[in-house]
Amino acid sequence: MRIRNGLKSILQANLLVRSLLVLLLVGLVIWVYSKISFVFHPLNVLFKTLALPVILTGIAYYLLNPIVDFLERKRIKRVYSILGLYLIIAGLLVILFVNVIPFVAGQINGLIENIPRYSEQVQEKLNEELKNGYLNQINAWTGTDPIKLTQGWSGKITDFLQNTVSGLGSFINVLKDIVLALATLPFILFYLLRDGKKLPEHIVNFAPIKMRSHSLRIMSQMNNQISSYIRGQIIVSFCIGALLYVGYLIIGLKYSLTLALIAACTSIVPYLGPAIAITPALIVSMVTSPVMLVKMIVVWTVVQLVEGKFISPQIMGKSLHIHPITIIFVILTAGNLFGFVGIVLAVPGYAVLKVIATNAFSWFRDHSGWYTPNPEAAGVLAADGADVEVVPVQPEDTTKS
Repeated sequence: MRIRNGLKSILQANLLVRSLLVLLLVGLVIWVYSKISFVFHPLNVLFKTLALPVILTGIAYYLLNPIVDFLERKRIKRVYSILGLYLIIAGLLVILFVNVIPFVAGQINGLIENIPRYSEQVQEKLNEELKNGYLNQINAWTGTDPIKLTQGWSGKITDFLQNTVSGLGSFINVLKDIVLALATLPFILFYLLRDGKKLPEHIVNFAPIKMRSHSLRIMSQMNNQISSYIRGQIIVSFCIGALLYVGYLIIGLKYSLTLALIAACTSIVPYLGPAIAITPALIVSMVTSPVMLVKMIVVWTVVQLVEGKFISPQIMGKSLHIHPITIIFVILTAGNLFGFVGIVLAVPGYAVLKVIATNAFSWFRDHSGWYTPNPEAAGVLAADGADVEVVPVQPEDTTKS
């Protein structure tokens, strides 16, 4: 018995040493690559070129693949289903560009042109409110100058809005990349929808034979995580935009469609998106009138309650099993590391890494022997020097059913 326990300890120690050596080698490889990063410059350019088309194609694939699978179950060939979907999408895009895009472009141009004037009006209204007697009494009690404080904040807001407008040049460059990605998207998407089912099997063929079934299971879990998040988040964002547009139309808020579209796009980012989307709506409603500001806040609160209590639980559910605090930290970290793309891909990327880490830990738990119960050590030692009675565990009688 002691010999067997000794062998187990040696094997566990060897596994720990091997794990540490693997981590050391990985760190050494990363360090070497960091010193010769110029060698990988062509690969970096290739990745930047293909990243956006691949991301957009992946999103379109997860949205359209369930429809193609459904039509295939109805005995319609995948090629015909894909071509039919392309024709429907092309018709919808024509209607969109003819009727919706010019109207939205006019609202966006008007909003951008009025941003400096809106910021000045907000500052003037705040200054008028700060000159009343109540705030003068607060000034005397606290020893602060609200007018200077408000002017400072108004100046910061104005600078932020002007920087946003001046940053349209870089946005145009990003828009150019998006247009090029959209031009190549239909071709990549066609072959991905047609042969996407066979892709995991082709990838798994590069793995050792003993690991192929486990690799397929991991890829299936990753696919479920990504697909549920992308489909759910886009549907939730569309619902938020539609509800806000209806609410803004009811209260008569200017630029209602543009503000609703901004809210729908930023809602793709969980938790932080709505906080960003409410800023332009606050500025427009504050400039309009105090009553409009109250109405806008009421509409926004109602939409957020409906989304949080009814829409998201029904559509998203608990598919990702990620704590909200973890999501916020992941988004902030990915934004600092990779910018806007990191913010958008933070949650699905974390979900994929979580699947990989969970399966890696499960493999380590099953093969290390560190987490298996030890029947021979049934007694528990107390503090040093204390008398402890060790009661051996009787082996289970396997002859009984």
